[in-house]
Amino acid sequence: MNAAALPAVIFGLGNPGPKHAADRHNAGFWFVDRLAAAGGGSFREEPKLAGSACQAGFAGRTLRLVKPATFMNRSGQCVRRVMDYYQVPLAGMLVVHDDVDLPPGTARLKAGGGHGGNNGLRDIIAHCGADFLRLRLGVGHPGQKDQVADYVLHAAPAAERALIDQAMEESLRALETWFTQDFQRAVTRLHTATPPAGAARSPPP
Repeated sequence: MNAAALPAVIFGLGNPGPKHAADRHNAGFWFVDRLAAAGGGSFREEPKLAGSACQAGFAGRTLRLVKPATFMNRSGQCVRRVMDYYQVPLAGMLVVHDDVDLPPGTARLKAGGGHGGNNGLRDIIAHCGADFLRLRLGVGHPGQKDQVADYVLHAAPAAERALIDQAMEESLRALETWFTQDFQRAVTRLHTATPPAGAARSPPP
């Protein structure tokens, strides 16, 4: 895939409804909500897309932002509908999601790859293929594999949420670099600004 191509659609993954709004699993929703707020967009339900969508200005471009209305493990249904409705290739999709393999405060841009145990990515790959761009937002790991499902469905403590928010701000700056310069510079900026996987990071004062 051409990793330098700018995304036509940015998806934020999460679970719908107020019950899940603060869950770690909803980090993708948090990010596109920030993009929408910064760019004057307002999400509205789009049944034909199996999600909610809006357009927002960012770095001199108009972005289409989408949040699936399905639960996380059915995210591929929405992505497939958006691809078909707007005739957008898979390589034109940027999917933003939580990642338990990265600590809070870390974010990574990536082109293609596997699902890494994330059920949203798993379903997108099943419905659409794997060659899409990803923005991975670290939420940390509970320490035991059998605890992950419960862990991502709970809110992060305030200090961890502050780190996640900080990483999202760095991710917005990296996206601006991507849109105004190129993908590799954005990757370098983001991966330098946020710590490597496993690195300790103190919460902001």
